[in-house]
Amino acid sequence: MALQDKSILSTIADLRTRLNKANESYYLLDNPEISDSEYDHLMQQLIELETQHPELITPDSPTQKVGNKVSALFTPVNHRVPMLSLSNAFSSSELTRWEDRIRRTLGMASDAPIEYVCELKIDGLSVSLTYSNGTLVQGATRGDGTVGEDITVNLRTLKALKAPLKAADDAYIPKLIEIRGEVFLSHQEFARINAHLEEHSGRTFANCRNAAAGSLRQKDTAAAASRNLDLFVYTVGAVDGMEFKTQQQLLNTYQIWGLPVNPNVRLCNGITECLQFISEWETRKETLGYDIDGVVVKVNSFAMQRELGQVSRSPRWAIAYKYPAMQVQTRVERIEVQVGRTGAITPVAILTPVSVGGVTVARATLHNEDEIRRKDIRIGDTVVVQRAGEVIPEVVEVVSSLRNGNELPFTMPTHCPACGTSVERPAGEAVSRCVNASCPARRQQQLEHFVSRGAMDIEGLGVKQIEMLVGNGLVKNAADLYNLKMDQMLSLDRMGEKLATKILANINESRTRPLDKLLFALGIRHVGEHVASVLAEEFGSLENLGNTTIEQLARVHEVGSVIAESVHSWFALEENRELLKQLKTAGVIPPEHIKVSASQILEGKTLVFTGALSKMTRAEAEALTKQHGGRASGSVSRQTSIVVAGENAGSKLVKATELGLTIISEDEFLAMLNSE
Repeated sequence: MALQDKSILSTIADLRTRLNKANESYYLLDNPEISDSEYDHLMQQLIELETQHPELITPDSPTQKVGNKVSALFTPVNHRVPMLSLSNAFSSSELTRWEDRIRRTLGMASDAPIEYVCELKIDGLSVSLTYSNGTLVQGATRGDGTVGEDITVNLRTLKALKAPLKAADDAYIPKLIEIRGEVFLSHQEFARINAHLEEHSGRTFANCRNAAAGSLRQKDTAAAASRNLDLFVYTVGAVDGMEFKTQQQLLNTYQIWGLPVNPNVRLCNGITECLQFISEWETRKETLGYDIDGVVVKVNSFAMQRELGQVSRSPRWAIAYKYPAMQVQTRVERIEVQVGRTGAITPVAILTPVSVGGVTVARATLHNEDEIRRKDIRIGDTVVVQRAGEVIPEVVEVVSSLRNGNELPFTMPTHCPACGTSVERPAGEAVSRCVNASCPARRQQQLEHFVSRGAMDIEGLGVKQIEMLVGNGLVKNAADLYNLKMDQMLSLDRMGEKLATKILANINESRTRPLDKLLFALGIRHVGEHVASVLAEEFGSLENLGNTTIEQLARVHEVGSVIAESVHSWFALEENRELLKQLKTAGVIPPEHIKVSASQILEGKTLVFTGALSKMTRAEAEALTKQHGGRASGSVSRQTSIVVAGENAGSKLVKATELGLTIISEDEFLAMLNSE
């Protein structure tokens, strides 16, 4: 392979790893690690590379997926019609090119009018509401677009959903309908929730979107009810017994039924009118009292929508125009460093507090030493700070014209500020690290990660509680949590018997979390929630995983050499093997993951399912494919081995025919699996 090809492969692999990790943090942990603008930038880079090299596109690429897999904490829900993601536009020229593609696809003249509906893009959690004869029977998250999470009981706590749909002469109630919308929190409610959390646990939400998601995706229905969540509905999935002709008619019908529809909607004739709406709300969005991050532009005609269809993860008939990140100027008062659970030393700018989009910002990550050097950030500098997508503040640039000569360059410490150990920066890496596994700052971060929602999910143990447990010498590692006694808990500041009893019960409950949750909780470098699930599926137990070679690990799909070396190195360390022994002694024993045996008749093959399946859901078909050694993809390409065509198969079937691919029916697919 040529050196250039290797570089492209490496870049694509790195982008996919970073995007998958960001997806896990955003969708599963409700705790984003990068800003929306940085995510969009990484995604755009990957899209461009895959467009230039379509032979490198794989079904598991973030460009081919919607959202993230569902959490094991919730019952899975199969969406009758997939919940897709939207492609993005960041400029008027991109929006105009999008309209040009629509005209070409529909065979329209360049001056033919197209009606659009412009809607504010609410920054919340996408949900699907299934109504049967006007009664809400099920509510689910988007999940991976095909399978979501059942959050019906929590959705029923929303005031907007307490009543059945109201029929009217011009808007009767269909037998069944999937209504899609966005659950969100107001700025006022977000501030109230965070103030309460900070007082009781120290674990606050990063922004309104994550607070809304965290409130809906939890087991305590009373807590969800207490958080005054709100909702706007805006699109539709499956419908039985009714037909809509336009997006405008759909929204009007929702209002008649008594559902909440955002009032700031406009019917526009052509992209020029859409751009006027977009420009208007870029300045007015601060007056809303809730977060939006752009405007969604939709083709109004449902007939045109059906003709336009979709690509792998997005409809062709809708696009999200994203507003640029909010930016303000402030001063860098000093630069501190934080020590993460893997020993990563991260510089953080301590800023003169400034309001950005209604939120006071006093800190911003500087990522690493190279980033500081590239932007030439100095203590005392006036800098531009942004909060993109209402997430994590970051320093964009230095206003060098305002320097007065008193600014001081920052030098990364040579020793860990928490334990004094020499800091190392491995060759080829941008991050400096404390290599002392006993570093108190690392232990604190490791324990916070271990108890977090996506890991062992031990409710009640927040930052402050862990800090006190570590500071009082009661806990040195994760295993010590399972040996805590009531008198030790009561010795902590502001710890009552009721709260202590609840925390100890939650700790005890976590002893039998699934293997993938424990693997993720251990904090092995490069092992996010998805990779942990892959490893659990492949090896079944900690013992099996700990006894594998780097070569065996690297051969596992979605693992590769970098993750393999990291996992193998973690299990090779004596202190980590001792931790696993202590956890086992303490009764932390995940149920063994039993891998269902099946024929490998589809090994090495990529399958695409299109059209309506009658004997199984799309998710079940894809699971069967994986179980029999194959891979399921959402798009047809020359790398596709087999296309399984159901009823009313559309553009994918046409493309498969043009490419001369093998096309089989659903019955033939099932017969193939049963042939061995």
